[in-house]
Amino acid sequence: MPVTAVTTDADALTMTLVGEFPSPVERLWRAFTDPRQLERFWGPPGYPSTFERFDFEPGGFAHYAMTSPQGETFRGRWEFVAIHPETGFEVLDAFADESWQPAEGMPVSRMRFEFEATASGSRFTSTTHFSSLEGLQQTLAMGAVEGSTLALNQLDIVLQDLRAYAEGKGTRTEILTDQHVRITRLINGPRELVWRAYTEPELMKQWLLGPDGWRMTVCEIDPTVGGRYRYAWAPEEGTEGEPFGFDGETLLVEPARRTVTTEHMTGTDFASTTNDLTLYEEDGATLVTTLIEYPDKEVRDMVLATGMTDGMETSYARLERVLAPLV
Repeated sequence: MPVTAVTTDADALTMTLVGEFPSPVERLWRAFTDPRQLERFWGPPGYPSTFERFDFEPGGFAHYAMTSPQGETFRGRWEFVAIHPETGFEVLDAFADESWQPAEGMPVSRMRFEFEATASGSRFTSTTHFSSLEGLQQTLAMGAVEGSTLALNQLDIVLQDLRAYAEGKGTRTEILTDQHVRITRLINGPRELVWRAYTEPELMKQWLLGPDGWRMTVCEIDPTVGGRYRYAWAPEEGTEGEPFGFDGETLLVEPARRTVTTEHMTGTDFASTTNDLTLYEEDGATLVTTLIEYPDKEVRDMVLATGMTDGMETSYARLERVLAPLV
């Protein structure tokens, strides 16, 4: 993971995060100063940011909102205090209200971002200075260390060319926490087509089949907030296994970009998971990222042990073949 250290100092009233990356410092600088790139990692998994304003100059402001899987919005703002090209910048960092003013009762801190070249690439250091011990403690109690670590550990994907990052890796499963797993797969095809494949039953029935020898018997989708879906599969003759299915509800929709659903195994009393799907396109290819939140570690491990990743890879390879004539 890129983040190598997160430390707090109650005497100095600071929190410091350090990350090491194999990319040149110029590339790291661009990731932090281009709002479209910032959106891909500024916020822990499941809470992606949208920057609505980014005036990168002393006295300018950046406004961003993070949206949870349940559709809750958390706003923040930076006021740029100083900018030192390719070596660092400083901001006044604050939680924001709906008018983008500092939220009442929440701490305002001074954050310094520093970028430096290393023998193997570059190093990023952020140091947050608080005006009081209460402000530091309040921020830590809100999960700042864990959230910042998870957010910055997404940056390695952003810094690389998307095809180079995914080349030959197929479907990748990463365990992030006891309850969270991230699954990524690069699909050759534009985002709009991949979105259709996830929201149009006639397309989905052609690819979401899992291992060879299975067929999709039910595919019902209502891709609107509050809408329900239901999928079911059965083995073909000569294939071992029992029919099964999933059902759930759509919690959040950002067309062609993000959808969040619950997922429950039909006919069981198993707890539901929350599946957060995001699509990002670059150079005609789409990175499909699914963040799954499990009820606990035991359920997470039980599901991963079923060979889920292999089944998903078979489906994704089939999806590329289905989309190829449409590109």
